[in-house]
Amino acid sequence: MLLSKVYRVVLLSVVVCLLGILSLSAGGTGPTEPVRVGVFADLHAHDSNNPLEKLVMVHYRERLGACVDVMNAWPADLMIQLGDYVNGTFVLGADPGDPARIPSILEKAEAIYAQFHGPRHHVLGNHDVQDLSKEEFLKRIPATETYYSFDAGAYHFVILDAQYNRRGEDYSHIFYIVQGNIPSFQLDWLRQDLQSTDRPTIVCVHQRLDVEYDLRSGGPEIYNVLEARALLEKSGNVIAVFQGHDHDGAYSLIEGIHYVTFRALIDRAEPTPPSWATVTLDPIGHTITIEGAGEQVDYRLEY
Repeated sequence: MLLSKVYRVVLLSVVVCLLGILSLSAGGTGPTEPVRVGVFADLHAHDSNNPLEKLVMVHYRERLGACVDVMNAWPADLMIQLGDYVNGTFVLGADPGDPARIPSILEKAEAIYAQFHGPRHHVLGNHDVQDLSKEEFLKRIPATETYYSFDAGAYHFVILDAQYNRRGEDYSHIFYIVQGNIPSFQLDWLRQDLQSTDRPTIVCVHQRLDVEYDLRSGGPEIYNVLEARALLEKSGNVIAVFQGHDHDGAYSLIEGIHYVTFRALIDRAEPTPPSWATVTLDPIGHTITIEGAGEQVDYRLEY
């Protein structure tokens, strides 16, 4: 009887230990500890062959390198980039450059991002598919899918892909496009994914889900924005949506969900500091604390 009790205690200890290891491997934190997330958007990596010469988008190495250094020193448990990671050859106000160099620019940017000492995630942006297919993009990053989900500590994260046309077909080598779409098959997957978890959830997407009309897009930034937003609201566990695309950044609160659009990391024609954010998710305090660098706005949000 005594040996049986000892055996049960030892077995229980092993199970608890294994659960702890799994929790740490998912996000570097336990179920009651804050999760620290490094976020940046709209790097638009370009090179010195930029048709606008050395005015914009050519200092991505310095900007991304500085961001990664900060996240390693903090340290972040994971990092997420919110799309338009690499720029296409078409730049407003100039003739297109040579598309053959775009893959190498993506590889150079990814080599810098890979210096982060933790999991790194990618959201696909409209510029990412101007001179690349999704398959060509995926070959150069650690992800195998353009939309997926994962857990980190007490939180659930969803990476969405809005780079589809209205018929639900992949954008690929599109030259220039702004409006996105989340097709029905991805919404069906998202619905099932959100039903499978009771964790507070962060959804990450490139174009904004809180904008119902955008002049450049000729409609909403995401064609079926109302359908997608209704799905998130019905789930009951989505606490925030992290977005890019709008380089100036923005914030809105809709039906209890925080929509945070992060300031672009890109350099512009006018001098601007690099912008990114350290995000602390606190499962005990039920808060999302966003501390910005450069021109990124700080927020302290409750859920």
